[in-house]
Amino acid sequence: MFQVLQTVSIESGITSEIISECRTKLLKMKAELLNRAKNLRAEFAANDKNSGDEIDQTVAQLAENNFLASQERVRTQLMEIEFALSRIESGHYGICEETGEFIERQRLLALPSTRLSIEGAEIREAHIKRFGRG
Repeated sequence: MFQVLQTVSIESGITSEIISECRTKLLKMKAELLNRAKNLRAEFAANDKNSGDEIDQTVAQLAENNFLASQERVRTQLMEIEFALSRIESGHYGICEETGEFIERQRLLALPSTRLSIEGAEIREAHIKRFGRG
């Protein structure tokens, strides 16, 4: 793995220090997301969903929908973080999935779970606009 990381750093300017910094950021983000999910679950569990009139039950239903949507966002973010951590371990971190080129250092530092370079993100966005999602 060290040889792969060393090759990446020579060709792209992504040093092992930057990869280490991104890994640290990813682990911190993961811990924060897990904590947020735990807090959201606790708040949701504390709500009384079966009592009250129609309005109270409607409010409870809306709260449940919001809870489920936020849990889905957290789950998606956690998956992206796990994917990034696995790319670090496999030596493929910092390579754009769309273009195959190296992702810009500053982009990795700002968005450590990114899979795309700026150019790759533009290509993917244009493709989605043209053909729609799915």
